[in-house]
Amino acid sequence: MAHILICDDDLAVHSSLGIYLEADDFLYTSVYDGKESLQKALDDNFDLIILDIMMPYLSGIEVCKEIRKVSKVPIIILTAKGEEIDILLGLELGADDYIVKPFNPREVIARVKAVLRRLEDINLRKMASVIKFRDLEVNVSSYKLLLNNDSISATPKEIEILFMLLSNPGVVLSRDEILDKIWGADYTYVDRRTIDTHINRIRSHLPRDYAQRIQSIYGVGYKFEAGI
Repeated sequence: MAHILICDDDLAVHSSLGIYLEADDFLYTSVYDGKESLQKALDDNFDLIILDIMMPYLSGIEVCKEIRKVSKVPIIILTAKGEEIDILLGLELGADDYIVKPFNPREVIARVKAVLRRLEDINLRKMASVIKFRDLEVNVSSYKLLLNNDSISATPKEIEILFMLLSNPGVVLSRDEILDKIWGADYTYVDRRTIDTHINRIRSHLPRDYAQRIQSIYGVGYKFEAGI
């Protein structure tokens, strides 16, 4: 049984999510402020963390940042409508997905299942896990991105997307294809703009010569052009 940590100062969130988590045979633990959330996340082993942005003592952004220093546990952030900067910061710090309040608890549970299923798929496939282009190396087994053997900071999602693009040079990959491959069977619950955000983040990590090879195909998706 997967164990979920719910971090939110709103009792109604814990009540509504708890009902649906238990109905799907999940275990869950509730914490109500940022300080307690961080301590609990570091002290215990959870399969996934649902993390609200706005909490007393420590924000969800601060908690996410500290967790990512020591753990790759999947994190879904909760944010109020219109707080786009918090979404971007959360994804940049390594959150796996985000949900905007108010939300339908069923959607949250579907996202939880999708993230856990994707993680299981990743753990099951450890075959062709490294790809190189010139001095750029992407390793989805160790989740490392190297340029000239120097490590580049990138989130797991960014590494997976870049690996997929490099594995299909010159091939246009639609947003749906990327979502299906990276997020799994329940990708329909993920906002397609998430792909654009991740692509922009990937480009920002790379030198211009590499970044410009990740080309946008209007109305379709993205491709990695090795020949330019």
